[in-house]
Amino acid sequence: MKNFNGKILFLDRSDINTDEIIPAKYLTESTKIALKPFLLEDIVLERFNPAKDIEGKSVVVARDNFGCGSSREHAPWAFEVNGINMVIASGFARIFRQNMFNCGMMAVSLEKDVIEKLFTKFAGKSTSVETDIDKMLFTFTADGLKEVIPFSISQYDLALVKAGGWVDYADQKY
Repeated sequence: MKNFNGKILFLDRSDINTDEIIPAKYLTESTKIALKPFLLEDIVLERFNPAKDIEGKSVVVARDNFGCGSSREHAPWAFEVNGINMVIASGFARIFRQNMFNCGMMAVSLEKDVIEKLFTKFAGKSTSVETDIDKMLFTFTADGLKEVIPFSISQYDLALVKAGGWVDYADQKY
């Protein structure tokens, strides 16, 4: 099972699409590692510099409709190769969300008001999250602040995560 704890990268925008996650010109790369330097290189966000801001982050928190656009697996792969195994948002494009779970990663939806609370309380701070996957709880901390938030994912998605992804799950089951 992958790691779902660590420092958070806040991306304060809805509708972050797969072309912004990993531009189409890199889809001819034949290895995941080749995608590493290009993660989020085309996204336009005020005060965001992918060359400096991604390093050391393990989790992304964003707004609604994350991963919209084309249905490429390269988007989750680009996160994975950069050590980011979880995205938390108020909503996901269906195919992106399933591609994350198929790779043994997590795409967790929280209510819009909860996402807003996270941005208000923690964005701009060195924020970390600890994930208790069995109790389905997130614990966010920064500068003496703490917030415990429950989450849910389906039993099937949980099985994919615990197996390490769809291929490993299929190997265990079939």
